[in-house]
Amino acid sequence: MAVDVIMPQMGESIAEGTIVKWLKGVGESVDRDEPLFEISTDKVDAEIPSPSAGVLLEILVPEGKTVEINTVVGRIGAAGEAKQPADRPAPSAPKPAAAPVKPAPAPTPAPAPAAAPQSPPSFTRSSPVVQKIAAEHGVDVSLVEGTGEGGRVTKKDIMDYIASGSAAAPPVTPAQPAAPARPAVPTAPSPGPAAPKAPAPPKAAVFAAGQEEVREQMSIMRRKIAEHMVMSKHTSPHVYTIFEVDMNEVVKRRDASKREFEAEGVKLTFLPYFIEACIRGIKEYPIINSSVDGDTVIYKKTVNVGIAVALENGLIVPVIKHADQMNLLGLAKTAADLGERARTKRLVPDDVQGGTFTITNVGVFGGTFGLPIINQPQAAIMGIGTIMKRPVVIDDAIAIRPIVYLSLSYDHRIVDGADAARFLTVVKRELEKPAGA
Repeated sequence: MAVDVIMPQMGESIAEGTIVKWLKGVGESVDRDEPLFEISTDKVDAEIPSPSAGVLLEILVPEGKTVEINTVVGRIGAAGEAKQPADRPAPSAPKPAAAPVKPAPAPTPAPAPAAAPQSPPSFTRSSPVVQKIAAEHGVDVSLVEGTGEGGRVTKKDIMDYIASGSAAAPPVTPAQPAAPARPAVPTAPSPGPAAPKAPAPPKAAVFAAGQEEVREQMSIMRRKIAEHMVMSKHTSPHVYTIFEVDMNEVVKRRDASKREFEAEGVKLTFLPYFIEACIRGIKEYPIINSSVDGDTVIYKKTVNVGIAVALENGLIVPVIKHADQMNLLGLAKTAADLGERARTKRLVPDDVQGGTFTITNVGVFGGTFGLPIINQPQAAIMGIGTIMKRPVVIDDAIAIRPIVYLSLSYDHRIVDGADAARFLTVVKRELEKPAGA
């Protein structure tokens, strides 16, 4: 008997997911727990294992389409087994179009009149993430046209509405969103499947003879990064402070501890030293570890440090939970584990939630320093530049030292320049102090 493959719920607040790529084709064999398809959600990208061994009989939801959790996206059974009639079909494009037609007798959307009993489109249906964004910007979600399944208001919908000046047409009749929304969903998959199949590479576009430009659809991850970055800049007035730090003492400490860490199976990088120094700075200036809720400042006792990890087609920020309770070895192990699982798509939603402060390392790619965008709803993010030998003046003499530039991007609603400078002064002090001091 065929087994339904469903869109899993990848976290408490996640209500939908997008099929990025099917890893098996119809008719191909699959083992139980073998990766079957890739999904992208508001929180994380992941490979979803097969619930059963057998043959992939049907793919009901194509690549590039977003559906609600628990939607049947495919079926697995024995070779030659007949396909089941779709008595529990994945929401197809016409479904939501049929539901809103109730007020006006317009059976023009020929497909699927039977779909009307499914949930009537309610334009207040949205995830907690969308509701939070709406509350922060004073937007009534019921005024936003939803393009998600069944009229769900997605994060992109709310961000587009805010960017438009939130003066879009007043609540149009329920039939209106369905008409534009439905064509938009299928059209994304048609050019889309080709684009997501090779998600990462537009490092170098290939131009045909006489071709002046190449257009490529954004990956799902790229779109979500774009939405989050626009929302962050719209939410927080960003201000930046940059410090120069002498890494000579850290280099000595790292060289002295390398073998000890290798014995524990960990490659010691400079990152744990930066995390330790930031934790010390946060303990002395806790405003850096806070967030804003309306006109309220929320101070966080625990320090959960997000570490930006560059992926082939974007980036993700897994979180070191309770970083303030770890020693250098614990920080090194946890950061290495999260980075590896991020690159191999083995993170779970909890790994990317709950961050209170973020660190991003632009120096890995040769950047002198960067001015990163705040990871909402946090108050600050620190950027690390390249550690490079430079001439500096020490005791009125010129010396060659490994120097790094640290930048702090902070939310000027609650963090002032003085607080940012004091925080970075502590980080600098901790990095430059001799071992044992």
